[in-house]
Amino acid sequence: MTRTTQQLTFEEYLSYDDGTDVRCEWVDGELYPMTPASWGHKSIMRFLFLQFYLEIQRQGLGWEPYEDGLGVRTMQQRVRLPDLCIFQERPALARNEAAILTTPPLLVVEIVSPESISRDYRTKRSEYATFEITEYWIVDPLAQKVSILQLVEGFYDVREFTGQERIISPLFAELMLTANQILQGV
Repeated sequence: MTRTTQQLTFEEYLSYDDGTDVRCEWVDGELYPMTPASWGHKSIMRFLFLQFYLEIQRQGLGWEPYEDGLGVRTMQQRVRLPDLCIFQERPALARNEAAILTTPPLLVVEIVSPESISRDYRTKRSEYATFEITEYWIVDPLAQKVSILQLVEGFYDVREFTGQERIISPLFAELMLTANQILQGV
């Protein structure tokens, strides 16, 4: 999918509607259409959302997990649409306002697809660190690994997990999942 060359303000981005269901990230005034997710991508997203939700409930954390569609305004001229997002408390927004966070969530998850490799590993990594998102997961079904990035002094430290390795998440220390369970979405 190609980006638009038309420059939009943030307000125009919020009200943009081209008559399709294509979701777009907003980067430096331009729209970047997101490729529709594969069934495997959706399975991973649904599985992780459910695991996060259950763990949050079990521990009584009061955090909010959201999947697919919640925007994160990482910079003045950028809105990203992570696959999953967890924030500490629900923002006080009107129901008809655009679902875009302007404060850093606790955790974001990006599930890699062929066209998002560089964006997920490089661009979003630096944006999310600058925006001070505490934990960033990169779930990569192409490389068969789960990377958990923890923000330390403004930069991400990375741990990679494969196969039957139990993932270790600073925010979800008691979560009992292997890389394979996440990558298979079951």
